[in-house]
Amino acid sequence: MNINDLEQHLFTQIKTVDKNFKRLFHGRGGCFKEFDFLTVDSIDKVLYVVYFYEINEELESALTGLFLKLFNSSKYLGVVLQKRYLLKEPSQVLFGEIPFENFAYENGLQYKLNIEASRNMGFFADMNNGRNFVSKNAKDKNVLNLFSYTCAFSVVASSAGAKQVVNVDMSKGALTIGRTNHHLNKLSTKNIKFMPYNILKSWSRIKNAGPYDLIIIDPPTFQKGSFIASNDYHKIIKRLSSLCSENCMVLASTNSPDISSLDIIEGFKKDAPEFVFEKRLETLDSFPSINKEKELKNLIFRKIS
Repeated sequence: MNINDLEQHLFTQIKTVDKNFKRLFHGRGGCFKEFDFLTVDSIDKVLYVVYFYEINEELESALTGLFLKLFNSSKYLGVVLQKRYLLKEPSQVLFGEIPFENFAYENGLQYKLNIEASRNMGFFADMNNGRNFVSKNAKDKNVLNLFSYTCAFSVVASSAGAKQVVNVDMSKGALTIGRTNHHLNKLSTKNIKFMPYNILKSWSRIKNAGPYDLIIIDPPTFQKGSFIASNDYHKIIKRLSSLCSENCMVLASTNSPDISSLDIIEGFKKDAPEFVFEKRLETLDSFPSINKEKELKNLIFRKIS
């Protein structure tokens, strides 16, 4: 793929965009070697571009020209660039301006974003199929949402009629945004709990709100001082038997390239044998990858009696 191919691809994609969050180009899966540093998202009226590593000035200039063409011939009010390799530098507005408040829209629900943040904006679009699974299975369930971040799973579960949702994340700021996300969607938080705890040190508190009919495990790959997926994921699996109801289902997720689907399946066989593996959820077509085990993995397990 060259710059002209990329231009044609992006112009084709923006013809079909609406207000819903859509990945227009995904280079991170390795399918487009020349642009493996690049992702481009359509976020309502904002075109959101991420560079994952530094590129040469000639290529950056060509891409800037391309994004200007997209901006001038589309509905977007602004183009935002995040240079992910600059760890603490906020995103920059390349063209136009961005609305004072920004939201991700998906399946009739909305989520508050911080588009100018230096790292994560507050929403992970590649988890769409995981959220769809929760939406279809949360009605009348007691749901445990581990590593809840800004509580997108909780919003979906509550919207689908969950009896209770317990969100656990050590970031109080993320949980505050989670409350906002419920209110944005006119969802009561009377049956929603927000626990600002280190999960690995808070099992008794988490257990007290159980047992749970649906458990979501969606940890970060690395959380300094609290969780390293490759070392600690098995600690979550070991606790499931003390948390689950008789017919519990588990959505076990990871985007760690160091943990394979087989690693998780074998972990359940060893430490939670009462759960059987049912299926792996399909990855979105808009997130192509040459190695499915290096991308997001969503695995479904069900407790057997």
